Amino acid sequence: MAETFKIPGSKKIQNKDLPVFTRLLGAMLDAGMPLVQVLETLESETGNKNFLPVLMGIREYVEGGESLSEAMAHYPTVFDNLYLSMIRAGETSGMMSDIAMRLAGYLEEAVMLKRKVKSAMMYPVMVTLVAIALTTGMILFIVPAFAEMYADFDSALPAPTQALVNLSEFLNQYFLVTIGVLLAVGIGFSQYKKTPAGRYSVDKLKLHMPVFGELIKKVSLARFASTFAELTRAGVPIIKTLDIVAAAANNAVLTQAVLDASPKIEGGANISASIGENPEFPRLLIQMMSAGEKSGKMDDMLQRIADIYKGEVDATVDGLTSLIEPLLITFLGVTVGGIVIAMFMPIFRMTDIIM
Repeated sequence: MAETFKIPGSKKIQNKDLPVFTRLLGAMLDAGMPLVQVLETLESETGNKNFLPVLMGIREYVEGGESLSEAMAHYPTVFDNLYLSMIRAGETSGMMSDIAMRLAGYLEEAVMLKRKVKSAMMYPVMVTLVAIALTTGMILFIVPAFAEMYADFDSALPAPTQALVNLSEFLNQYFLVTIGVLLAVGIGFSQYKKTPAGRYSVDKLKLHMPVFGELIKKVSLARFASTFAELTRAGVPIIKTLDIVAAAANNAVLTQAVLDASPKIEGGANISASIGENPEFPRLLIQMMSAGEKSGKMDDMLQRIADIYKGEVDATVDGLTSLIEPLLITFLGVTVGGIVIAMFMPIFRMTDIIM
């Protein structure tokens, strides 16, 4: 078994450096440059100190007689199964430059898709964190001051005010315990997500979340179709393709659906019919896959499906941005405003309380 290395900052390399590296690799190979010279040039061009030893190692393995895919396989945290399968297909077909360029395009689109989803979710996350910070600060530091002022009143406080005072007293008395419990719950949930059953449950919940569920599903389906199309074009065997596509979907529910269909497809069943047994795959996708099977143009149909879902992701992100902003502002206003109103209610009712 070939020696493998875990590279620090692998995610950053995959998202930022790998698409550029792959496009330059394809361009220089297309220009007729020898592979070792290409790798030497790419070494000198990289600005990532973690990626440099990877490129140096790949060049040394190639100089030692290994193929490019074999050399890259020593670094599985940088070059995943999809990448290696595409490179092997390029080596086998003699179309390395073409496949490298297509792979670069695929990686660039994947990074762009991920960036769009992150940007769509960043705003609500930040506003929610601000709301939590403001609420916690008010309950811990401002509410006690009002509670002392109201302590001299002989009349009962309004229910919302009393509930807020009780919460403030509890948090001030058991703040560290509360933080500990929340951390324990967070760690426990994180560990649960790492189990197969936990990841499946969480990913299923993601697909059916209000507002964001459709976005997450469309991103996963776009990745599924795009990966399937690229591997089919490259001539990767169907069973190997299904294994890679299952992982590329990045959702345990869709992954399991593809893995469940794999034995049926290996036994001769239609790809579209086998995958379509799972209700999480939309009828549009299945019908277009079926049309691709019948016409012998599965890769073209899959790419069209991917383009459709990428377009829907763009439209969904734009729609969410315009929809979520007023909702979050309302949420922030109601949360902070509700606390302020609850604190001032006794003052508004001062006459009743004093009498």
